[in-house]
Amino acid sequence: MSAVEAGARPAYKRVLLKLSGEAFAGNGLGDSIDTDAVYQIAHEIKDVAKAGVQIACVVGGGNIWRGKTPAHEHMDRATADYMGMLATVINALALQDALENIGVATRVQTAISMHQVAEPYIRRRAIRHLEKGRVVIFAAGTGNPYFTTDTTAALRAIEIGAEAILKATQVDGVYSADPKKDPTAERLPTLGYLEVLQRGLEVLDNTALTLCMDNGLPIVVFELMRHGNIKRVIFGEPIGTFVGRAHDGHAAPVV
Repeated sequence: MSAVEAGARPAYKRVLLKLSGEAFAGNGLGDSIDTDAVYQIAHEIKDVAKAGVQIACVVGGGNIWRGKTPAHEHMDRATADYMGMLATVINALALQDALENIGVATRVQTAISMHQVAEPYIRRRAIRHLEKGRVVIFAAGTGNPYFTTDTTAALRAIEIGAEAILKATQVDGVYSADPKKDPTAERLPTLGYLEVLQRGLEVLDNTALTLCMDNGLPIVVFELMRHGNIKRVIFGEPIGTFVGRAHDGHAAPVV
């Protein structure tokens, strides 16, 4: 019996969920935003919010625009990055709409001011929203070019006092090699920050990972589109890969 089925209490009180732009594209066919995929994510978030967990999200924009690609090599990098930030706002509004349509109070805060569609990012206001049970979606990255949404996730998580970053991906954790190319690749259930850096494993970019390491912020990498996985992670089930001070006696929460 799983921890969720056993009626256990959540292992975290406040988390930051990192969603890639690809999560909004569903199977990647057709439109850049798959409504069914967005609603699936929204229902998963609703289940967590109903359990009393405060949840904030950082969304990517890669389903709409990727600034750092060969196709855009002649474009000014800062301009391309700003365009990517605007793409994250589109995804944030789509998620907000889905959440509110199923009865979840939601606020979008952006690092680039656009008062007609979202609040500006204000740390204390974001925390207050969370305390009132609202889901907060952070969009437009950090508001600065050259920084990824991974770095945004780490920065915002630390600012709001989140207990973990939950990085939702298309695979069920971090592997020793690319499981699509290497059939011998093994899922690594627990990793230390330095081990991730030294082995060059794909968890967060190095800037974000170092920020997490310096502040002792754990990261859980897990598969998003398996029904119930967000709730399983929050209730402490050992799915995915836990990244933290694994070699200093720190481990995933036990419920």
